Amino acid sequence: MKKAVFALIALTFALSGCAPEVGSKAWCADMKEKPKGDWTANEAGDFAKHCLFSDDD
Repeated sequence: MKKAVFALIALTFALSGCAPEVGSKAWCADMKEKPKGDWTANEAGDFAKHCLFSDDD
């Protein structure tokens, strides 16, 4: 059982390393490509905060 838990945790860390950081230009570009109906409420809020109202442009 411990091996299965460790494997699941390791897989989670491995997969989370593949996604761009929330708010990065790559993340904003990915969100623009993702259908709006598939966004979560958190993703919509983060997109507005980091991609629409950001002063980084």
